[in-house]
Amino acid sequence: MTHPKVGIIMGSQSDWPTMKLAGDILDELGVAYEAKIVSAHRTPDRLWDYGKSAAARGLQVIIAGAGGAAHLPGMMASKTRVPVVGVPVQTKALSGVDSLYSIVQMPKGFPVATMAIGAAGAANAGLMAAGILALQDPELAERLDAWRETLSASIPDEPQDD
Repeated sequence: MTHPKVGIIMGSQSDWPTMKLAGDILDELGVAYEAKIVSAHRTPDRLWDYGKSAAARGLQVIIAGAGGAAHLPGMMASKTRVPVVGVPVQTKALSGVDSLYSIVQMPKGFPVATMAIGAAGAANAGLMAAGILALQDPELAERLDAWRETLSASIPDEPQDD
């Protein structure tokens, strides 16, 4: 069994439809990951334990998605040296702008690489994690390059009529 190199964490079950998109990208690229619900507010002990054990368990990147107050990515960054990629989950009240501001405004010393709001951000978080891992994994680097080439080849040269 391959130990996961990426942790995908989210504040609640309702975040999974968005965060699953990061997992889908990692699946496409053959990157092992784990997915857990780790709420900064409702399960703070779980957050502490996850962050403190992440490096020792072999995680090399953590993708943290949260909506609203969105403290999960920043709090995780405060508990681990493992790079954290934050995904602002879209909210009903403020369309995810609240989540974005909560994640991107980190104080000096606790960086979080912040993606776009919602689905595109989650997919890009998977790609960012793969890119970080590919620096030390030539086979993954080849798969990532091929994935990008396939994406580029799928874009037509000229617009098409419907």
